[in-house]
Amino acid sequence: MSSTTSLPVLSLVETRVLGVLAEKQRTVPDSYPLTLNSLVSGCNQKTSRSPVLELTESQVQAAVDSLRGYSLVAETSGGRAFRYEHNIDRVLRIPSQSVILLTVLMLRGPQTAGELRIACDRMHNFADISSVEGFLNELAERPAGALVVKLPRLPGARESRWAHLLSGAPAEEAAGPAGGSADAAYAANDVSLGEVAALKANVARLEAEVASLKALLGRVCSELGISEAG
Repeated sequence: MSSTTSLPVLSLVETRVLGVLAEKQRTVPDSYPLTLNSLVSGCNQKTSRSPVLELTESQVQAAVDSLRGYSLVAETSGGRAFRYEHNIDRVLRIPSQSVILLTVLMLRGPQTAGELRIACDRMHNFADISSVEGFLNELAERPAGALVVKLPRLPGARESRWAHLLSGAPAEEAAGPAGGSADAAYAANDVSLGEVAALKANVARLEAEVASLKALLGRVCSELGISEAG
């Protein structure tokens, strides 16, 4: 995919996977590229994630396979398991500082420039907020297509928040300058996507538990010489 090719609209799970790969490359370089198991754990972290998800291995694998089709993720073989790494900088042709800003936006949702500077600290130490804003403005004005957008300032807020555009335009863009209600709609949409993914994961887990309990009941009944129906 070249920088002039239209980017796909990524799902919440895909942006979570991509964000985790980019984050772990810098925070745990000795474990990078990541195994599928490590990637699932990173996606389901309870800290530094918004929304918090409970993704299954199959959901993460499906997102990885989709991202590989876009060349945003590459698979490497090493040791006993396949490992995965991101290609964000090569595919989007943006500097590492911009990749880090996108990473935080994918993992934590909309943030102010000040919040981004703090959240990025483990991956890159931006000199000041103006430096963060400089890279954000470059991403917003990228000739091949904007990758971030500055959201309308919320009532009473001192700073505007920024959102990534890898999952399409946020609700504010269509809603215009109304601000508060549009921002709430965007947040509600983001949370609902997370809730759907979490619910699907819980259903799969419960189904597995029910199947396990049925098998256990069958063994107990067999040993006791009684019918399951009885």
